[in-house]
Parts: sequence; structure tokens; C-alpha cells
Amino acid sequence: MIKLVLFFGGITAFLALIIFSINSFLSIDDLSKCQDPTVLMAKCAPADAIVAISGGDTPARAEEAIKLYKAGWAPMLVFSGAALDTTGPSNAAAMRKQALAAGVPDKVILLEETATDTAQNASQTLRLLRDAKRIILVTSPYHQHRASLEFEHIFGDTVDIVNHPTSTDRLWPQAWWLTSSGWWLAVSEVVKTAVVAL
Repeated sequence: MIKLVLFFGGITAFLALIIFSINSFLSIDDLSKCQDPTVLMAKCAPADAIVAISGGDTPARAEEAIKLYKAGWAPMLVFSGAALDTTGPSNAAAMRKQALAAGVPDKVILLEETATDTAQNASQTLRLLRDAKRIILVTSPYHQHRASLEFEHIFGDTVDIVNHPTSTDRLWPQAWWLTSSGWWLAVSEVVKTAVVAL
């Protein structure tokens, strides 16, 4: 009986370690410690722009970017993403509409409406932000690390990419490991991120 308890305890601990490792690897958040006075202030300084890229739970990504803007993290919002349905408005335009409804002035919003993948989000956003030295990148938790690598590759060393994923996501609930779709998304993003890193 004791051996059985130890066996299942070991399995549980191993699974918990895997889940924690996946979360830590995918969902990097440079702003998470900015309330801590001992953190390096460089990561907590205001940025030139907040960039939200569409895909997955696009409204959640826009909402997080809007919150950051209202909290004074940057004077400008950039929404990037083409339309999933080409007969309708772009995802970027939908995020802009969401921001306007939340009281964000139209003059501080820039749109990039052609990108259909993360690499294009980065390259097309660079065209809008050539003078930026620091941007806050907002996407879903499972997508944050890969998006960061894509942006760092395109923007180079001259721009500081600060990561901040959404706090909620309909495709990535807090207990994502309880669903097969959560595991599929987690494993596929780990693989994609590793490929981009290499």
C-alpha cells in the first residue's frame, strides 16, 4: 500500500513539474514583477508602444493591451492581424473598435491589417514602429514566448521587447492540462517555439 501511494505521489509530482515547466517556458511575463521595488527598473519603464497581435482569443489580447495603455505603460497602441474571414474587417480593425469602445482615443491607435502569421506580425509592425526603442508585446500565454522570439528576430537588438501575456484566454484556461485540447496546444507551441529558437 505504501509503495502504491509513493508511486502515485511520484507520478503526480512529475506531472506537476511538467505542467509548471510548460507554463514557465511558454508564458514569459516581463511585467509580472514590476510591483517589486527590487526588480531592475529597466523592465518596468514605460514603452514607446503596446503591440497586440491577433489570433486565438483576439478580444482578450486587445483587452490586455487596452488595460496597459490606460495604466500609462505607453502612449500608443498597435493592433496587428489580417481578417480570418476575408469578407469582413481585419482582426486589427476589430481590436481598434474594441479600444474605441473602451474610451481609447483614435489618434493613439495604429493598425497593421495584413499579417497572417506571427512572423508577419513582427515584420509588418516594424514598418510602423521604425523609431521605437521599447515595445510591450501582448499575446496569449501559450503564444508569448514564440511571438517574442519572432519579434526579437525581426526587430533586432535595437528594440527592447517586453513580454506581457493576457491574464485570461478562452483557449488557454488556468487548468489547461485537464483537457486534451490544452495538451495539444501546449505541446504544439513548445515544438513551434523550439523550432523558431533554432
